Order: sequence, then structure tokens, then C-alpha cells
Amino acid sequence: MSRLSQLAETLTGSEIVKLGNEIKARLNRGEKIYNYTIGDFNPQVFPIPDALKAGIIEAYKENYTNYPPADGLPELRRAVAHFIKTENGPEYADNEVLIAAGGRPLIYALFRTVVDAGDKVIYAVPSWNNNHYTHINGGVACEIEALPENNFMPTSADIAPHLKGAALLCLCTPQNPTGTAIDKEELERICDLVLAENNSRKADEKKLYLMFDQMYFTLVYGDTKHENPVSLRPEMKEYTVFIDGISKAFAGTGVRVGWSLGPAEVLAKMKALLSHIGAWAPMAEQKATAGFLLKTDIIHSYLAGFKASLEQRLWHIYNGFMTLKAKGYPVDAIAPQAAIYLTIKFDLVGRKAGSKKLEKQSDVTQYLLDEAKLAIVPFNCFGASHESPWYRMSIGTCTIDEIDEMFGVLKTALAKLQEKGVEVLG
Repeated sequence: MSRLSQLAETLTGSEIVKLGNEIKARLNRGEKIYNYTIGDFNPQVFPIPDALKAGIIEAYKENYTNYPPADGLPELRRAVAHFIKTENGPEYADNEVLIAAGGRPLIYALFRTVVDAGDKVIYAVPSWNNNHYTHINGGVACEIEALPENNFMPTSADIAPHLKGAALLCLCTPQNPTGTAIDKEELERICDLVLAENNSRKADEKKLYLMFDQMYFTLVYGDTKHENPVSLRPEMKEYTVFIDGISKAFAGTGVRVGWSLGPAEVLAKMKALLSHIGAWAPMAEQKATAGFLLKTDIIHSYLAGFKASLEQRLWHIYNGFMTLKAKGYPVDAIAPQAAIYLTIKFDLVGRKAGSKKLEKQSDVTQYLLDEAKLAIVPFNCFGASHESPWYRMSIGTCTIDEIDEMFGVLKTALAKLQEKGVEVLG
């Protein structure tokens, strides 16, 4: 076979998709799997809002099936600006909003707009897909290993030594995969670092931009509060590009309406790039979303029920892990803060499963799948070390009844390790 492009030859596919393919094959064979890998929603459990669904159907009935404008319908850009100002604080003009088919095209377009080959890109691991976008664009990855004591979020102290010469800093809060959020004081310190770095650069030098992925910003629980850089430091508006949309806020992952907010000159270049790719959100979905985002009372009513159901599942699973931990099993979890993810830990390397020793973390992952029928995503799929004992557990497709059943099978699988002469319980 002839050699393809360097990118094609060096590109790796999604690790989560690979894992999902194995799970799908086992499910097709009739095997029972508790699948917590998917960063998605079961629409039978978590449907999109009725008002949004009705709007999409009506838009198709009215034959909104042609090409939309390259930057999105004007009424949708205005509605996005209204929604963000109402729910999040920052104020944006029409030409500071860009619409696309979800967050991914916007992330790709931002990378292509501000990152040249050889430019430094700063991001924490674990984090979703920053490693792949950096590679695709020929950037130089500057990876910061985030720690459990900081809820796996990068700190200003982590970031500070690496800002010199960087083109892009990537933050996601609430974060995929960890379900945690950056607190106000830490984000303020990070903003101050970005501002100081840009102020130190000459007029003809490239600026350092902040990609601020807040796709999950509506899904915060308890005392957790979502903060954004532009509200905390208005000067950050010149350097911040938001990634956002309806995918997670309204369980609309397949509806494909995303948006960026940022400096008009940056978004104009992103728009030009996307116009060649054709990654626009469908016209009917744009029309429906434009109407829906103005219905503040309906949005708040939907989010109240949606968030309560998600939070119930997160805490139910968290409490289950804390019960196992209290009984001496080598597991742990970080208390739920946001999004649809729970960060959990299985510290089982070195244990024996029958005659087979769990030599490395991949053996643990496989053991959990084979014996506990539990499918979860190891943090190495998000750029962390292959020996990290931490995992992402996604709750968007599970029912409450299934959780108790899952814990029963999991406890049996953990107890098998003990029964084979290995001390699991303390």
C-alpha cells in the first residue's frame, strides 16, 4: 500500500470509540454489560426539551432545508448572545458569535486559526481530545498532569511556567472527563497570567488565546458555581474563545447546534475556514434553537428536572463507591460537582484474578469488563498515564435501578480477588 500523508500515517483514532466497538460486539453477542463509557444521553431516558423538539418538527414542515449562512442564522446568533448574557454573564454582539455543527468543528477551526505548526499548545491531562487536535494541527503539546488533590483541574501554578511563547491555552470547565470545575480564585489567577503574558508581547507578536470549553456549564450541582474568564476579567474578552452549544445543556448531542463566542476578527477567520468544510448546523435545527433559547422560563423548568435526575445518579454511584471504600475495597471517587461524569479509582494492580495477576492498569480495565461487566473509560484515553488508576464513569445512559444491580456484580468481582488469596479488604 502506498504511503499516505504524514498526518494520516500518524493519526490515531478515538480510544473511546475503540473501547466502544469492543463493548458493542459483546452486547451484540447477548452479553450483559453495564456501559458507562458513553459521553452521551439515552434519549428514551433524557429526551431533548419538548419545546425544542416541536420547533425542529415545525421548521422541517415549513421547509427550512436549504443552506444556512456560513456563520449561522442571524436570529440564532442573537438568541445565543441573549442566552449567554442571561445565564452566564458576558455580553456579545452578533459578529462575535459563530454557529457550527456542535463543538468539534469549532474547536478544530480555532486550532487552525491560531496554531501554526510548531506552536506550543498548553492543556492539562486528563482532558478530552486536546492531544488529538494538537497533533492534527502540528502543534507542540505542552501537557500538564493534573492531580486528584486539585480535582484533576490545572492550577495557575501548573500553567505559569509554560506560557512564554504559547499560542493556545485550553481549559474545559466543567470538565470532560472528570466532572469537576475550576473555582473562581483559580480561574482569576489563570486569567491574570494570560493577560500578563499578552501584555509582555510586542505588537507584531502572536497573542496567546484561551480556548474556554464550557459545553457543560449549565450542569453544575450543589455549591459548585460555573465561572467564566470574561466575567471575571473583562479584558480577557480580547483573548478568549468560548466553545459551547446545546449538546449537553439540553441533551441534544445529535441535534448538532454549537456556538463559539469570541473576538470578531478571530471568529471571522474561523467562519472562513468552516465555509470550506461545510460544518454548519442544519437549517431547521438552527431555526428551532433560535426560538427555544429565548424561552427562559421553559429552559429553567427543563434544566431543573434534567439536573435533578443527573445529580441523583451521580450521587447514587458516588455513595456506592464510598460504601465499598469504607468496607476496605481499594476504590475511591471524587464527589460530584458537574457535568455527567464521575471520577472513580480502581487500585487493583498487583492483585491476582485466579492464576492471572493484574500486572498493569489495562489488565484491571479488562478484569472489570470481564468479571464485573463494567465498562468505563480509563484516564489514559484522555492523555493521562497508561498506569493511572483513575477512570471516567458517564451516567447519561443509565437508569437508577441498573446502578444497584451494577454494584452487586462489581462487589462480587472484587470479592473474587480476595477469595483467590489476595487481600483486597483492609
